[in-house]
Amino acid sequence: MRAPEFWTGKPGVAAALLSPIAALYAATTARRMTRHGQKLALPVICCGNATAGGAGKTTVALDLGERLRARGLAPHFLLRGYGGKLKGPARVDPAAHDSRAVGDEALLLAALAPTWVSADRAAGGAAAEGAGAQAIIMDDGLQNPTLEKSLSLLIIDGSYGFGNGRVIPSGPLREPVAAAAARCQAAVLIGEDETGALAHLPPGLPVLRARLVPGPEAAALSGKPVVAFCGIANPRKFFTTLQEAGAVLAARHPFADHYPFDDQEIREILTEAEKLRAIPVTTRKDIVRIPPALRAGIQVVSIALAWDDPAEIEALLDRTIPEKT
Repeated sequence: MRAPEFWTGKPGVAAALLSPIAALYAATTARRMTRHGQKLALPVICCGNATAGGAGKTTVALDLGERLRARGLAPHFLLRGYGGKLKGPARVDPAAHDSRAVGDEALLLAALAPTWVSADRAAGGAAAEGAGAQAIIMDDGLQNPTLEKSLSLLIIDGSYGFGNGRVIPSGPLREPVAAAAARCQAAVLIGEDETGALAHLPPGLPVLRARLVPGPEAAALSGKPVVAFCGIANPRKFFTTLQEAGAVLAARHPFADHYPFDDQEIREILTEAEKLRAIPVTTRKDIVRIPPALRAGIQVVSIALAWDDPAEIEALLDRTIPEKT
């Protein structure tokens, strides 16, 4: 499902008409967030956002997982498993689970470290703790109070910001920006602040800056025609990343976030790529939702996070993760 067009830009008539429902939605979220969550005996880091949809949470979570592993720790990932059927708590097994069972993000995370899907985050956290996790990294969950967080990061997509600044269904916000920011120790801005999102943050909130960079696979596409397609929150980011890596976009096909590709759609893209003598290209998140029999001819380009100042995120982790004795 695509976000309504009026969720971006200045609020219009539709946003105004839906404002009473938005006020109720915001009040319900505020009441829910007054609950006290379960406290675990290990650090819990939350990569969250204020808007519905993606903002780069999984990319940040993967980066933090790498950093904790480099410190000699055993992090486990925890998420709801959006798009999957399992309610959990269940440990993701990439050999047994597909995106229909656990969602696409869970499969990406599980390739790096043990990953749990759980509609009940407290139960999922307890399961991870019992399985030997030394730290938990939550992909999403800023608006879920059931698990007490040690560090919460407000992830912001610089190209989208906070949309029209209104709460669902008047806009894309899960709650007012101020309410989300008040529970965070820092914000992470990914890309340039194209919409003035930073102006809506409290003055004292540290802002860490980062950008998306293509993985090493992109180098092989420089100067070559590609048919790019993806079903992520902001397809434009992927297309721009490919262009910046030197690929020539012969065609581009944006789909809705978490889009469930079927055989016919993928065959049409592969046929188009053959006619254009181009390479079909997609993301790591999308390839797991493509029928396995059709994946072989598709080039996958991974995306990583590059921090403007890596020392800033390391300093936050220093304050969150107790030193090993």
